[in-house]
Amino acid sequence: MLTLFRHLWESKAFYLLSAAGLGMALAASASEGVRYERHFDQEGISVDVAVESLVPGAETFREDDEVRVRFTVTDTATGARLGGLYPAAWMDRLPTEDRTLDGPNACEDKVAGFIGGSLLAVPELDMNVYYVLALNDDATISVVDPLFGFGGSKLLDMIFLESPGEDWALTADGNRLFVTMPEAGKVAVVDLTTWRVIQNVETRRDPRRVALQDDGHYLWVTHGRPGAGEELSGVTVVDTTTLEPVAYVATGRGRHSLAFSQDNLFTFVTNSADGTVSIIDARTLKKSTDVLTGSEPVSIAYSSVARAAYVSHRGGNVAVVDAKRGKLVAIVETEPGLGEIRFTPDERLALVVHPEENLLHVVDAATNRIVQTGDMMSEPDQVAFTDELAYVRHRGSDQVLMIPLAELGRAGTPVPVIELPGGQHPPGEMTRPTPAAGIVQAPGATAVLVSNPGDGVIYYYKEGMAAPMGHFKNYGRAPRAVQVVDRSLRETATGVYETTAQLRRSGTYDLAFYLDTPTLTRCFPLEVAVNPEIEAAELASRPVAVEILENADEVGVGEEVALRFRLTHPESGEPRSDLTDLVGLTILSPGTWHRRHPAKALGDGVYEVRFEPPEGGVYYVFLESLSIGLRARDWSLVTLEAKNNPTS
Repeated sequence: MLTLFRHLWESKAFYLLSAAGLGMALAASASEGVRYERHFDQEGISVDVAVESLVPGAETFREDDEVRVRFTVTDTATGARLGGLYPAAWMDRLPTEDRTLDGPNACEDKVAGFIGGSLLAVPELDMNVYYVLALNDDATISVVDPLFGFGGSKLLDMIFLESPGEDWALTADGNRLFVTMPEAGKVAVVDLTTWRVIQNVETRRDPRRVALQDDGHYLWVTHGRPGAGEELSGVTVVDTTTLEPVAYVATGRGRHSLAFSQDNLFTFVTNSADGTVSIIDARTLKKSTDVLTGSEPVSIAYSSVARAAYVSHRGGNVAVVDAKRGKLVAIVETEPGLGEIRFTPDERLALVVHPEENLLHVVDAATNRIVQTGDMMSEPDQVAFTDELAYVRHRGSDQVLMIPLAELGRAGTPVPVIELPGGQHPPGEMTRPTPAAGIVQAPGATAVLVSNPGDGVIYYYKEGMAAPMGHFKNYGRAPRAVQVVDRSLRETATGVYETTAQLRRSGTYDLAFYLDTPTLTRCFPLEVAVNPEIEAAELASRPVAVEILENADEVGVGEEVALRFRLTHPESGEPRSDLTDLVGLTILSPGTWHRRHPAKALGDGVYEVRFEPPEGGVYYVFLESLSIGLRARDWSLVTLEAKNNPTS
């Protein structure tokens, strides 16, 4: 993706397709949403543009509707699709008074501003980014934009949960996140297009692990303790379409971990206290059998190559379970004290950490034997992968070990390791441990993100580098786990680049396309209509409409901050100047300090809230008026950071 940010003005050849000469192509049917298509040829390359509404039966593009944006790039002469490119795209909302592209270089100037990251050129929708989610030690999830600048990342939003999250699962399209909340006894469903919890699904007692089967149809939630009057614990199955529990399956006693067969026919659930693995038929949602595997199973992983599930045990063995036969087919003996088991991306080799002996075993799924054993550091507990490397995290050390995948599986040879500093505090020091991954691959790059709760940051490591290239601030919270939401254009087939996005406000937009090599730039007009249902729902749910007039992203500690808002009637648009109980609720993350400040009425519906941040940190400001039912945290208003030496 680095080539994407090459300065556009270095090119000498730019082209502009005017709005008048576009001739938009729109089509819709009763079963399909509206579709917009365009085609252009330039520099020996053909580009087909398609925007499809994912709302069945939609007759136009509307605000808040989800769309799929696709660019197909081919060689004009041969018709062959061109893969391995890095196109970029944006949607820029045009001001009401300026509905046309103006000037011979308007499109390329606009795109140059987007690429350069100008604060004066911020598109309404950026289709070239990914976001980092941090599962925090409190009941929040941070949403961070890492491309805003290493070491100076931008906090986009904060997701508030009913209680601290334990584990999470992300849908394949990156639009929804499911988070277990053991203390609340629920699973939060987070809409990642709006960064809001849209539903809390009631489950049985103590929901812990959560996983989506590969087809995304069912969400599986384990329970750490049986409910009142129950001898067994088990799993709740949630339909991801209706967001309703459809079954509860009692499995066995103890803690559980999950795995799925590659055909989505079988679900495997470990039962630590019983020493068994329950096999559940995913079609009938009933348990088929319990397989006795060994003492205290702790982790499970499925290999499509071996067509079997591999289970690691604290008792000291790896058991191999065949789902179709419902039988134990092999036992790999090791020392007691095994931990997590994970398969390499090709699913041929299983890596098993041994926290008690500080070892890593490599099991070949073709022979069901340990072919390599490597020395690790203090208490290895998690394994993560990129295309080229395995990363091993340690509870008792701040060091992360990298292992080249090409060197694994060679019987009798040592396991080569490369040390990488993972921060300044060992992950084992976190006050609220989580089974969720602390290391994930960064999209579009041979790099990883490493969360360090003790440091309060997420580190960015580029493969081949001995130190982090940068880090992302988490604004006073401890990031226990890290997750990536990829919103960038991805190559889904050779020469086909696409992403999904949610349309923002209604209006006329420029859909801007850019390719760096060779340099191509085109803009297309696209209309987004008002969604009457959304508009009516917003008017009905909000006692007032709030407009932010004055705000500051960064202020000095002890410096008075003045924030101004305009409040109007949601239906008539008339100013609300009669609120005598309006206050500004100011909260210092993570809730260690808060104050209510009276809002001063300035006339014409404008109110001013003033306060002085007492210490450095991130502050959230909400409005509250009990007389009209405006509650704090109904929606986020202002986020600002206080520093001892703010930048000018």
